[in-house]
Amino acid sequence: MAMQHASTDIASRTAAVVNDLKGLEGPLLPILHGIQDEFGYVPGESLPVIADLLNLSRAEVHGVVTFYHDYRKHPAGRHVLKLCRAEACQSMGGDALAARMQQLLGIGFHETTKDGAVTLEPVYCLGLCACAPSAMLDGEVIGRLDADKVEEIAAEVRL
Repeated sequence: MAMQHASTDIASRTAAVVNDLKGLEGPLLPILHGIQDEFGYVPGESLPVIADLLNLSRAEVHGVVTFYHDYRKHPAGRHVLKLCRAEACQSMGGDALAARMQQLLGIGFHETTKDGAVTLEPVYCLGLCACAPSAMLDGEVIGRLDADKVEEIAAEVRL
């Protein structure tokens, strides 16, 4: 019975987000962002509700969710760390720093630490190419990432 209640809650909260945003032109992406803001991820149970209210097929909604890397299928950790994987950051040592961060956290990209502390995500350009390599921690950009900053960030997110 608790599972039924959870699904009903997700459906009603999803419908509220959809109804608030469906008047926008091209509302699907803003709605999906709204759903992720509401839940911390895009629950599978939300997809049929979105499809029905926007008169889209479930396949169309699923396709958009899986195409864009910003939408999570599972809740994120308490912190979200995004490491830039674009060419400028790679050319400035970003690959080695990303590998070190993964080693320190014990996770790969698109994963969350077992303790729920941090989710590590790749991002393809933060617009800080002149300050490469760059990262974003909980929405705050970090430029000129180096080995010391990687160690500092890893320690900070584990608190």
